Amino acid sequence: MAALSKSKVDKAGLALSKDKFKDEIDFIELEDVFDEYRKAHLQPLTETTLEIQRLLTGYGGPYYIAQRLKRKPQIIRKLQRLSVRLTQLQDIGGCRIIVQKNKDVDALFEYLKSESDKSASLNIIRTTDYREKGRDDTGYRALHIMLERDGRSLELQVRSRIQHYWAESIERTSVIYGYHLKEKEGDPEIIEYFKVLSDVFYEIEAGREPSVAHKLSIDSLRNSCETIIKSSDRHKVFDSFVNEDIIKTLVEKESRSGKGMNNWILVFDWNQGSFLTWDIVSRDPDPAVKSYIDYENQYPADQGYEVVLIGSSEVLTVRQTHSHYFGIETYTNILESLDSSIVGFTRKIDIDVGSRQILACLHRRHCWGKKTIQLDTLKNHLCKGVITFDSSLKALSDKDLLLTSTLNGGVSLNIRMKPQIEQYL
Repeated sequence: MAALSKSKVDKAGLALSKDKFKDEIDFIELEDVFDEYRKAHLQPLTETTLEIQRLLTGYGGPYYIAQRLKRKPQIIRKLQRLSVRLTQLQDIGGCRIIVQKNKDVDALFEYLKSESDKSASLNIIRTTDYREKGRDDTGYRALHIMLERDGRSLELQVRSRIQHYWAESIERTSVIYGYHLKEKEGDPEIIEYFKVLSDVFYEIEAGREPSVAHKLSIDSLRNSCETIIKSSDRHKVFDSFVNEDIIKTLVEKESRSGKGMNNWILVFDWNQGSFLTWDIVSRDPDPAVKSYIDYENQYPADQGYEVVLIGSSEVLTVRQTHSHYFGIETYTNILESLDSSIVGFTRKIDIDVGSRQILACLHRRHCWGKKTIQLDTLKNHLCKGVITFDSSLKALSDKDLLLTSTLNGGVSLNIRMKPQIEQYL
């Protein structure tokens, strides 16, 4: 296809979001323009994600990173909601980083800024910080960093684990309820619940005890919101669960695809609250986005399906950055109590990416107890892609997750810590 003009791209946005087109042939042509424009973001996005990973090599703190190409229905809803032109959207290509605490958001950004000065291709345009007050409409909190590469606007979100836990909670509830709560769909009382919950999480993260009034407000809203959700006429999903066996399958599939950034296509069924498929597609943007479009046509959004293209160097990272796509964990109440939430987000991200790669390698090879792997073999062959190997290994040892043999110096997983290790994986 010839180079796309801004006016043509914006016409495509109007055709899909406002039904402004001449006839069926015109619509088909404009839909092709839309697909081509979205596809043009994948290559610069992937290059940016990989460069950020490289720049963060010396950062030292734990983090997760993954990318996604924005879904077509999501783009259309945003165009309808905000009344903006398609070429004005700056988050068609997006990357997400999750760190431990709110202060780590600042630390990582400052580190990234200093490292980006050495890069000719990573251009930080501006930042929008939603962390202190939260967005007025929903309470969403994160730091958004606008980037530019090869003439394409890209968005980097950086969240603390508590901010991410809130975002995943509202996404999980949206699946059960059947409304896009982050887009202000649904009952105002449920949206208010998440705004209050976001404020309470902010207080907890700042080291302050939430007020009694806040706690009572959450309990009262939670009870009434559960009643509203249970009576919803959309997608009554209360029994979905995370299928951990599929996660093991994905890790094995990833190990056969080789090192580097993999593009995954997920098909999520909102009617059942679980995913239908999760496949590796080409790393090349053209066939990857063609597969994306084929899946979107096969599983239309108006029938309750959600198709997303996510990129990551490690599928276990995606398990954390987009956890609600893996199904809904079984629980008695639809909305968690404050105490349950605190337990949930304190378990997130307390080991780094390299540490999880080492654990996954030893776990795949069933290296428990006396069955060891020589340290040189682990470092220089099996985990040679782990740039932070030495510090990651030390972190695992400090947590008593690894054992070192006094006989041959080999390492293995601590069988006494098996529940904790398998929780990480």
